[in-house]
Amino acid sequence: MLIDLRSDTVTQPTPAMREAMYRAEVGDDVYGEDPTVNRLQELAAERLGKEAALFVTSGTMGNTTALLTHVPRGGAAIVGNQAHMYRYEGGGAARLGGIHFWVVSNQPDGGFDQEQLAAAITDDSDEHTPPTLLLCLENTHNRCGGCALSLEQMTTLCRLAHARGVKVHVDGARIFNAAVALGLPVSQLVAEADSVTFCLSKGLSAPVGSLLVGSRDFISRARWVRKVLGGGLRQAGVLAAAGIVALEQMVERLAEDHAHARLLAEGLAELPQIRLAAQCVQTNMVIFRLHDGERALPEERCAEFRARLKNEGVLLSSMDDGLLRAVTHYGIERPHIELALAAIKRTLEEMLPRTRPGGAS
Repeated sequence: MLIDLRSDTVTQPTPAMREAMYRAEVGDDVYGEDPTVNRLQELAAERLGKEAALFVTSGTMGNTTALLTHVPRGGAAIVGNQAHMYRYEGGGAARLGGIHFWVVSNQPDGGFDQEQLAAAITDDSDEHTPPTLLLCLENTHNRCGGCALSLEQMTTLCRLAHARGVKVHVDGARIFNAAVALGLPVSQLVAEADSVTFCLSKGLSAPVGSLLVGSRDFISRARWVRKVLGGGLRQAGVLAAAGIVALEQMVERLAEDHAHARLLAEGLAELPQIRLAAQCVQTNMVIFRLHDGERALPEERCAEFRARLKNEGVLLSSMDDGLLRAVTHYGIERPHIELALAAIKRTLEEMLPRTRPGGAS
């Protein structure tokens, strides 16, 4: 049995989801006639405190749809240098929308320095620069260790943008993880945002799908964009049924994933070959580096470690730059964490047998 910690995208649908999919009432969603899709969209909008929602196939489609709806060709959107939208979504904004990304450095928790952000916002008074029309936030933040931006951060950044006439989109692939970690209703956390994308197929464990939420006018325009992107599904209620179960049954249990991630981080922090800040693990992600004494291992040695660990029955993912990532999720329990820690310790002792506590070798 593999203990798959690569991502929370590897989750299997629950028995309740499979049953709901089997029994789903369906219609043609392009005509707006699929009752199960309609119910999911209404539920999503209600949960996030927005007027309307749109069912899409993936988080990337949701983010791209939002970008193309908010920003006309030639406009600019601000993104973080560590943002998923910037690094991992195929350049869709430029390829499909002619949108210019203005990149601002993320802080360690995934947020922005307010002065740097304010300086990056431009208007149409200077023909040399495209006007800033959208600020893109990410919560939780993938490459920043699954950190959750606080309510204060979200509110401050949204208001800064709005004061300059800039809309705000939140890549909230794991926004429910953030809300659970912060102990807040998700609607309160995104109250100031103009649009939000969140995934059903990560920690919420549905097999496929994401939601884009916003105002009725925004979602009406987004439906056109979704159609252009090939996202006009027909009897999609079979998929939407699992999403309803995800929202009704799988949100609160995310706290279990967070507890398992902390357990994993605490165990990894005890190993002399690993560097991480266990106290910074807020949600379901643990990001760490391998060290031989004081020297960080290069990417090729990290790849060797992952290959050896796979032979031990544990899968991790790489985030490049020598960073390794473990993600807890539905299907991973405390015994799996304990087995994974034991396998990681054995593998490191084989690869770096001379390493001793305190960094000596």
